[in-house]
Amino acid sequence: MNSPTDSGGGEPGRHPRDQTSKESPPLTHTLFRLFIVAVLGSFFVFQLDVSYLWLTALLTAAGVALGIVVLIRAVKYKDSRLVLFGTISGLVVSAVMLLVILASTLFFNQIRDYQQCVRHALTQQATSECRTQLQNSMPTQLR
Repeated sequence: MNSPTDSGGGEPGRHPRDQTSKESPPLTHTLFRLFIVAVLGSFFVFQLDVSYLWLTALLTAAGVALGIVVLIRAVKYKDSRLVLFGTISGLVVSAVMLLVILASTLFFNQIRDYQQCVRHALTQQATSECRTQLQNSMPTQLR
């Protein structure tokens, strides 16, 4: 008969406490990697074109959800400080991306026109004219 201090005794189907803590870091690190890919992906997709704003929003939402899960797991299972610091930093970047997405949604047409203008601009003067055109197309309170 097993004594109450044996690690092998427990309810059937449940992992002993030691085994759960051994399985936690690989899963947390995998979730952390997915979180980093989502955060960086949202940033780089936004840089491509404002037409991909929907994909940026989707990746940012996935990043926030994964970030919260990783943060909870990192605190609960006392993972490395690097994972904790990276998760907090990534959540800050995701919060900034949410603000950028909101602003881009509000001024979608102006930003789209600016990006098209800059794509066709061959000189610094043409790029400067595109910037002036963007400033003039914005509401007067934001100029």
